[in-house]
Amino acid sequence: MSGQHGRNRARWLWWLALAGGISFMIAVVQRLEGPPIWAWKTTGVAFLALWAAANARERSGWLIAAALGFGALGDWMLDARGLIAGAAAFAVGHLIAIILYLTNRRARTTPSQRLLGWLTIPATLTIVWAMLSPAPGWWHAAAYSLFVAAMAAAAWTSRFPRYRTGIGAMMFLASDLFIFAGEGEVLPKDVTMWLVWPLYFVGQALITWGVVRTLGKE
Repeated sequence: MSGQHGRNRARWLWWLALAGGISFMIAVVQRLEGPPIWAWKTTGVAFLALWAAANARERSGWLIAAALGFGALGDWMLDARGLIAGAAAFAVGHLIAIILYLTNRRARTTPSQRLLGWLTIPATLTIVWAMLSPAPGWWHAAAYSLFVAAMAAAAWTSRFPRYRTGIGAMMFLASDLFIFAGEGEVLPKDVTMWLVWPLYFVGQALITWGVVRTLGKE
């Protein structure tokens, strides 16, 4: 199959993902709950995973599909099974994404790009510590943040487009930091509510677009 056709395979799944992810902001604002809402929440990233799988032709393509699949599972489990189960699903997805990015390293990086890559993890852990300690269990958030920050740093220094996959991964990281800001009462939850989901879903969409399109061109 030609590169052009490979890039455009099952584009309808991409549009379903955007519809599901963008529309879920209604549920966020209205503070809707219940099993149907949990299912709605998964649709955005689940359709991104299906679109990535439909376009997968080799190992990297299947890795991004798997990472997104665990992200969709995490979206559901956070509400249906609790914080620990949801975080575990996301952590598995982050590990898969890290493998993807480390096996697709950028051949050459500028000093500023390398610096951001190296600073992402310690900066994230410092921010989490400042927002949540000495509250009991703050280190659980720090441990999870290590996975997200490592994923974002690996994405930023990968060969995938920084203005899509790289920035998308940083938006994903920012989304989690705003969750912790709300939990630590650094910011009111009425404020973080407007930031967490948009940063998360747009981040996931940009990650997917950058990886799938890059692999499709090859």
